[in-house]
Amino acid sequence: MAEVIFMPRLTDTMVVGTVVKWHKKIGSKILEGDILAEIETDKAIQELEAEYNSTLLYIGIKEGESAPVNSVLAILGSENEDISSLLKQKKINNNYKRIFISPLAKKLAFDKGISLDNIKGTGINGRIIKKDIERYIDNNLDDKKTNSSNEVNHSNIRKIISKRLINSKIESPHYSLFIEVIMDNLIKLRDSINEKKYLDKISFNDLIVKASALAIKENPKINSSWTEKSILYHNNINIGIAVALEDGLIVPVINQVDEKSLRQISFEIKEKVIKAKEKKIKSNSLEGSTFTVSNLGMFGIDSFTSIINQPNSCILSVGSIKKKPIINNDKIVIGHTTKFTLTCDHRIIDGAVGSDYLKSLKNLLQEPLNIII
Repeated sequence: MAEVIFMPRLTDTMVVGTVVKWHKKIGSKILEGDILAEIETDKAIQELEAEYNSTLLYIGIKEGESAPVNSVLAILGSENEDISSLLKQKKINNNYKRIFISPLAKKLAFDKGISLDNIKGTGINGRIIKKDIERYIDNNLDDKKTNSSNEVNHSNIRKIISKRLINSKIESPHYSLFIEVIMDNLIKLRDSINEKKYLDKISFNDLIVKASALAIKENPKINSSWTEKSILYHNNINIGIAVALEDGLIVPVINQVDEKSLRQISFEIKEKVIKAKEKKIKSNSLEGSTFTVSNLGMFGIDSFTSIINQPNSCILSVGSIKKKPIINNDKIVIGHTTKFTLTCDHRIIDGAVGSDYLKSLKNLLQEPLNIII
């Protein structure tokens, strides 16, 4: 008997999915475990596996098309099985707007920030082709206009980010604590580690992530979440790493950071950041964080505040390393400092608790041998 395969809910926040690629064609034999398609969620691109041996009889969502969760994705069954009656059933109807567009036209529209809702396709079956986009540009975009603007539709991930950030600001009363840390000893330690040719390069962010976990271990109240009935104090220290993507922000998670070596942490961060940027990261690698680190130092930002990544109670914002005059034993010397901001949920974290955490973090970064011992 043929079976309808619906657009799966691959993450807890997924509303719409996009078919990036079909690995099988209509009529293809499918074995259990074969990859049917690649689906883009609000967080990443995930592979959809076949659960049993069958034949692909129907494709309901073509490559490049988007549809809500539970829309008809495909029909699997026996070879040459008649599915005409199944296709006529009301439950098979997809209630979403399809946009047929060539890959080249889609890229041009994206680069120019053009909404496809305004484009009429002249290709086969009304498909939007490159000439349609170019014609729209010629007719609607005037270089002489001084007050023009481009419209770009929200991506799935941007919609989710917007909802989560608004909810975080509304639900949790934010406040921020600021501290400046002398980084010279940390710089020397990193240089010493990276001189060893057999080790992969360690970044300042790797060291800061490890230090942030060790500081949590000294201040376990930081590792908590608010619920309507209680405060959850987490036993594992799982650090989320904020990563900027082209169309939003994603937070891969490194689990049990306090128990891992610096080399392990560095490897996991590199691996997950690469997968996140390629949209190939698994959804379980984005879940379960108990604390988040957001580092904009590499972008030259001195200091900043972040919105808490719920259900975390805190987020640590890391600025750039700056060379500046420092007073040491009543003498002015040239050194390097970084500004850290701890943004806290005041329902859980009182000012004294947040301050103790920053004090521990500062001690670790200024005496960094404690990070690797």
